[in-house]
Amino acid sequence: MFARGNQRWIVTAIPYAWMLVFFLVPFLIVLKISFSSTEIAQPPYSPTFDLINDVWVDTLEKLQALQFDNYKRLFTDSIYVESYLSSLWIAGTSTLMMLFLAYPIAYGMARAPKSIRPTLVMMVILPFWTSFLIRIYAWISILSEEGLLNSLLVSLGIIDEPMQILSTNTAVYIGILYSYLPFMVLPLYSALEKMDDSLIEAAKDLGCTQFQAFWRVTFPLSIPGVIAGCFLVFIPAVGEFVIPDLLGGSETLMIGKTMWEEFFNNRDWPAASAVAVALLIVLMIPIVIFQSNEARQQEMR
Repeated sequence: MFARGNQRWIVTAIPYAWMLVFFLVPFLIVLKISFSSTEIAQPPYSPTFDLINDVWVDTLEKLQALQFDNYKRLFTDSIYVESYLSSLWIAGTSTLMMLFLAYPIAYGMARAPKSIRPTLVMMVILPFWTSFLIRIYAWISILSEEGLLNSLLVSLGIIDEPMQILSTNTAVYIGILYSYLPFMVLPLYSALEKMDDSLIEAAKDLGCTQFQAFWRVTFPLSIPGVIAGCFLVFIPAVGEFVIPDLLGGSETLMIGKTMWEEFFNNRDWPAASAVAVALLIVLMIPIVIFQSNEARQQEMR
């Protein structure tokens, strides 16, 4: 009995130890740097306090004297405010567009014959077999003025001359929609695939049309998949860096791109760390909402 209890403790402790080493410790390091001052040195910051080398009394005194200048800049410097607002707007808009695009795909997969459903799921996750960076570079060649898309549109007579798609926000939306589409389709498919078809038949027997049966029965039952898919897309899209950097232009503002420029171009590690901490706090809000919703769903079941 004691051995079994130890085994359960070990199994539970492993993921917590993983989170402690690879999330909490790096976060504390970033948090410490965010309270530092910028220096022309290596590393390019001067620590405000050191929990390892300082005695507790000195450390507590320094904690009381902490300056939040780096965090104040997030609200006073327009580049940070615009980057946060632009990231939230682009991520939110992309999530809504992806929901309207992914729902018919997931619905069709859930209503397909059971024999071909595994094949359809494999086709959805097939892009993951290729490097994310390679797929984004492929979109560069597709969206450029001499790329496949413009060549096709010109040859069909839809446009007279190539359009400027690359290095615009439109290209960023296309890249996000393509990259994160499976994260929206799979939760929706999981929710729709479990639904009992007899509920639709009962709704029709009670006088509902096909659309009314969908809106009153199918969609409400798929809400958990909708919520999960939206969070799985929105949260990583807010901090996206590769897509706006490669597909967006110089006027494309997203907080991930701004953070990278602060770290590597301006070498302002304290400001970049403050941006990272603030971004994590912002993203914790939808995560807490998602967890609360999941807990309510479990209680209802």
